[in-house]
Amino acid sequence: MKVPMLDLHAQYEALMPEIRRQLDKVFADHHYIMGAQVKEFETKMQDYLGIKHAIGCASGTDALVLAVKALGIGEGDEVITTPFTFFATASSIWRNHARPVFVDIDPKTFNLNPSKIEAAITPKTKAIMPVHLFGQCSDMTAIMEIAKKHNLKVIEDNAQGIGSTWNGQMSCSFGDIGTLSFFPSKNLGAMGDAGMCLTNDDELAKTLRQLRVHGEGPKYYHKCVGLNSRLDTMQAAVLLVKLEQLASWSKARRANAAFYDSHLSGIAGLITPYIDPKAQTIYNQYTLISSQRDELMQHLQKREIGCAVYYPLPLHLQQCFSEMGGKGGDMPVSEELANKVVSIPIYPELTQAMKQYVVDSIKEFYS
Repeated sequence: MKVPMLDLHAQYEALMPEIRRQLDKVFADHHYIMGAQVKEFETKMQDYLGIKHAIGCASGTDALVLAVKALGIGEGDEVITTPFTFFATASSIWRNHARPVFVDIDPKTFNLNPSKIEAAITPKTKAIMPVHLFGQCSDMTAIMEIAKKHNLKVIEDNAQGIGSTWNGQMSCSFGDIGTLSFFPSKNLGAMGDAGMCLTNDDELAKTLRQLRVHGEGPKYYHKCVGLNSRLDTMQAAVLLVKLEQLASWSKARRANAAFYDSHLSGIAGLITPYIDPKAQTIYNQYTLISSQRDELMQHLQKREIGCAVYYPLPLHLQQCFSEMGGKGGDMPVSEELANKVVSIPIYPELTQAMKQYVVDSIKEFYS
């Protein structure tokens, strides 16, 4: 049996007739940039998430770059964030000529550890950028309290957590700006790159809309230098179809995770994901901790079971940030987990037989 890490063939099979119908509407209008489907998708996202403004853009990375820029963060400023995340989290800060300041993570949730944030705050600190990693919302109660106390902005990097909640409140609705990625592998994925900024602040929404079109407003007049980062109309059309399935997909991922939990919990040397009782996750990844990670991966790969490491090298140790002086031992939790985490298939289309094959293979390794 083969169990891929993600199966887009299975995901799209039933959706393609409706996606083709939606794309035909775009081809009929030939309005490929900022067409009607973009506004429709933004409106539906506002309703789905309960957030006042949704601003589509070209990618999840651009969404972060736009968010940092919209908040006026730049040269000489610092933004506190996690080293255990995808590269774009820190690169978006760097590209705005500010500096990411890394704070270690909670060993159970993998998210930014609130108890370590205040020690990293300096007079140059302008914002905190938590990441809702693997689909689980960060402790936004604690983070927002710290931000309010120190008059800091908050950007929620929610590339992996669309629809996740903390204390019943939707992710992306806590901070000044939230960002989403619609990269094809995400729970709500486009057929290419796409992203979004979300905010309840009218002025920030206005700024973000201007920044995504070169800082233009009105046409050919520029008060600032923005980006060319518009959400493609065809991607919006695809996302409109897939948004209708998102709630059921998230429910299916949680059901798959419950199956894994029930069959893998209690195995010596293996730790299943911890979900904070205040959080409802959407399981963009199902990530195990194993002291025999590499050997386990080889075992799974021999049995044609997809698996992946998110992330093998924390950001404070990446070569491109070497001038910041990061070294081994600075972020011990992130460094340890980078050597122990492995994610296994969790997508909604997994069959019972496929899930059973995965857990049987893992049990076989540990037996």
